[in-house]
Amino acid sequence: MSIIKADGVDIGYGATPIVRNLSFTPPAGQVTALIGPNGCGKSTLLKALARIITPQCGTVSLDGQPYAQLSSRGLAQHVAFLPQVLPIPEGVSVAQLVAYGRSPHNSFWGRLSGTDRNAVEQALQRMGLESLADTALADLSGGQRQRAWLAMVLAQDTPVVLLDEPTTYLDISHQVELLDLMRQLAAEGKTVVTVLHDINQACRYADHLAVMHQGRLVADGPPGQVVDAQLMQQVFEVQVQIVREPVAGTPMCVVEKSTRAST
Repeated sequence: MSIIKADGVDIGYGATPIVRNLSFTPPAGQVTALIGPNGCGKSTLLKALARIITPQCGTVSLDGQPYAQLSSRGLAQHVAFLPQVLPIPEGVSVAQLVAYGRSPHNSFWGRLSGTDRNAVEQALQRMGLESLADTALADLSGGQRQRAWLAMVLAQDTPVVLLDEPTTYLDISHQVELLDLMRQLAAEGKTVVTVLHDINQACRYADHLAVMHQGRLVADGPPGQVVDAQLMQQVFEVQVQIVREPVAGTPMCVVEKSTRAST
């Protein structure tokens, strides 16, 4: 299992950081959900963990080695990232997209070994895309494209998987399949960090919650120890009742009303 860690990081896109003095180590081999209101820095933190953006100060490391010391190829062999906004490459089929996930492991771009082809086939099967393997990505629905990109991440086969709002565009059935898949990946020893907006989904499917508010980490731990009415009021500005989810027994928030001051 690989350990990914942020230590005292400020992260932003200009002079003013969005994430401030944040230290965070998601538990290895578990599913961690980043939750918090819009604009609190969840996706910004995830991009720093993926080395899409570089912290203004502080360090991000993998197994104790700072990112600055890792090559792009070396990092891609250990960390896979699915961004929130996904492009639609022209003329690329589903199978070709999934095969791109094997590029960090190949000596020559586009040349797939037997191991590579097996990884691609397994990823397609796991996401239920075998019948669409030869279909152009541009011809798919939004949900199908999302699953194709997820298959590419699976084919990359890294010990750390970072997913930014992966349930976007997915219907409820495929959302549940994806959330179950995240738990399966963790059971296989992978460290999964995901941004989720549905608090009840996060509580049910994540082993660990990291709650962000105004660029800071305000709570961190198992759902049963983190989620309470006071936190929901402080972070999300809603009044809730916390009940036990009847199937999984995890915390479930029943919203009574918004407490945000009207303008």
